Amino acid sequence: MTFKQMAARLLVFFFVIWAAATLIFWLPHLSTSGNGVSALGRRLGQDLPLWQQYFVYLANTAHLDFGFSRSLYPATVTALIGQSLPWTLGLVGVSTFLAFLLGSLAGAVMGWPGVPRFVHFLFPSLMVLSAVPYFLLGIALLFIFAFKWSWFPIGGASPMMSFPEWTIGYTWQITYHAILPATSIILSGMGFWALTMRAMMVTVASEDYIVLAEMRGLRSKRIFFQYGLRNAMLPQLTALGLSLGYIISGVMLVEWIFRYPGIGFLLFGAITAYDYSLIYGVVFILILGIALSTLLLDFIYPLLDPRIRGGTG
Repeated sequence: MTFKQMAARLLVFFFVIWAAATLIFWLPHLSTSGNGVSALGRRLGQDLPLWQQYFVYLANTAHLDFGFSRSLYPATVTALIGQSLPWTLGLVGVSTFLAFLLGSLAGAVMGWPGVPRFVHFLFPSLMVLSAVPYFLLGIALLFIFAFKWSWFPIGGASPMMSFPEWTIGYTWQITYHAILPATSIILSGMGFWALTMRAMMVTVASEDYIVLAEMRGLRSKRIFFQYGLRNAMLPQLTALGLSLGYIISGVMLVEWIFRYPGIGFLLFGAITAYDYSLIYGVVFILILGIALSTLLLDFIYPLLDPRIRGGTG
């Protein structure tokens, strides 16, 4: 990747952050423009004209200072996000990685010629799972494994206001409460990634370099991983970057259903309480995380595809 390409991507990154910050500031005010301001609101600076609030908000956001939470005063927004973020990072990071990895491998096997016949029976079940939203699958798992069989908790975890030290017991508590929401994300996401990967592997399997590798007598395992899977993964990674917003939004609903004390649960509570400061902070952190992940994929992609390194991509 050339310096010009890197500068262009960074410019787009900062523009997206500014545009998103502006949008999430103005949208909540459109439905409450005529409401009065309470004494707490005046103390938080919400009695200023909107244009002044906007510029103060941009300056504070640049320092990741979102002020105090209106509904959980005197807790700061940054502290609340810091207490909820590890839960979401663990849930989103692990479940998205497993869904992407397992789904891509399953799709690659289903789309590769010469695999055992029973592998193709996975296709209908994965197709059904790909059509089920995260939250709907989460409700089904919650009803069966938590309500009917009581294998897992119905919801909730340790309080968000007290973040204990990382111990074995606390780590197990996070894992235990994350099993059902993570399973709903993995099953639904796995079906989606399997179907997209299967389609790409069918295309790759008919390429000339695959035929040439077979004519050279290379082992089937080497052809599958080095020539087939590696080339099919490139557009798969692009799809991952484009679908991060959908993944995050689905996880937010799952957290609310399971009362999982992550960023999504915090955001829904802020929306119901009209806590603007908390809404601004949570949504901005989510957008920042998605933008940073997409930017990281933009920088990693040339390392995986040599055709982009020379500036042709």
